[in-house]
Amino acid sequence: MAAPSILHVDLDAFFVSMELLRRPELRGLPVVVAGGLGARGVVNTCSYEARRFGVRSAMPVSQARRLCPSAVFLESDYSFYGPASRQFHAILRDFTPRVEPAGADEAYLDVSGSERLFGDGPAIARDIRARVKAEAGITASVGVATNKLVAKVASDAAKPDGLLIVPAGQEADFLAPRPLRDLPMVGPKTATVLAGLGVRSIGDLQRIPVHALQARFGRHGAELHARAMGIHNAPVLAGRAEAKSISRETTFDADEPAEERLRVVLRRQAERVAADLARHERSARTVTLKLRFPPFETLTRSWTPGAPVEVAAEIFSAASAMFDRAWAENSHRPVRLLGLGVTNLQERAHQLRFGEPGGHGQLDSAVSTLRERFGETAVLRAAELFRPKRPGQQLTTPPAAAHDQIDLEGFDWA
Repeated sequence: MAAPSILHVDLDAFFVSMELLRRPELRGLPVVVAGGLGARGVVNTCSYEARRFGVRSAMPVSQARRLCPSAVFLESDYSFYGPASRQFHAILRDFTPRVEPAGADEAYLDVSGSERLFGDGPAIARDIRARVKAEAGITASVGVATNKLVAKVASDAAKPDGLLIVPAGQEADFLAPRPLRDLPMVGPKTATVLAGLGVRSIGDLQRIPVHALQARFGRHGAELHARAMGIHNAPVLAGRAEAKSISRETTFDADEPAEERLRVVLRRQAERVAADLARHERSARTVTLKLRFPPFETLTRSWTPGAPVEVAAEIFSAASAMFDRAWAENSHRPVRLLGLGVTNLQERAHQLRFGEPGGHGQLDSAVSTLRERFGETAVLRAAELFRPKRPGQQLTTPPAAAHDQIDLEGFDWA
């Protein structure tokens, strides 16, 4: 019987752990890191002390404040977290090339070919945890099993700062007592349907005949039963996950009526999207605009130009034209959310147009490098500054929107 050699490694409360490195006085306190601190902000992650009050990821900041008024709320600083994420993934690749990133702070590893160099799966898991602690200064939890599904559940069960090994042949027994929602593939709707059948734990699901699940869920019923038994054959897909789309969204603390402010945010989003494209050495065939008006009326517009776009000026030009038309069609109403994205990505192979100067994208690259090294506000356009209100008053950066959301589908920071 195969020894457990599949690892799921997950950094513990990653954003919070990073913030505690530079704010050690907050250790032991309920800490919430959110994409914006206003009424429309959303929790990215929180400390385990905050979780005891019911605070969870993806929860509105306003709800988190009601649940835990004593919590310390911090705004996400992705430029600070990014280098640590890359360091984390580099550590994993030191043990095996068969690493499948699952985000900035987690990954699957298949170490079945690394035993002669580094020992078995549990030994490698212990070494990884020690190196993450010593080199990055934060903790990781690891699940070790014979497949990705069980390893993922095991790492969740090991949190925080733990290691859990599920021996071969004991997958079903390990899963049986756990809550149904711990099983990957069981979302809120599926859980509600199963609850109506009296299913509360994974063990309850194991006892339902396969044909009964197929009658209720179709072809997914058999997969649901197999997963409940700890049977999962998906391999670890080595290599960097390719981005399928890249986008930025900004939700405003108050509905934004000012065209100048909206254009500033749109240009800022174009610069960030262009930086992400450059990082992946990609260009985009399609540019997409997203507008949300109060209370939740949302519209999207897309445009596919004749040639792929990759630099901020091109992306902003396309988005700005769509914004002009869409906003006018909606009587220039105040905007609740503004988003900009690119899809249909392809390998970058820019060809200069007639009369176009060389050095294509060099300014974008320089600005992106400065922001990554010194923070998002290290370089700002003049339009991103407020004018002085009094003689001699210094320029200040505009107040942050409720939250700037980053969506890189299939993207990891490694």
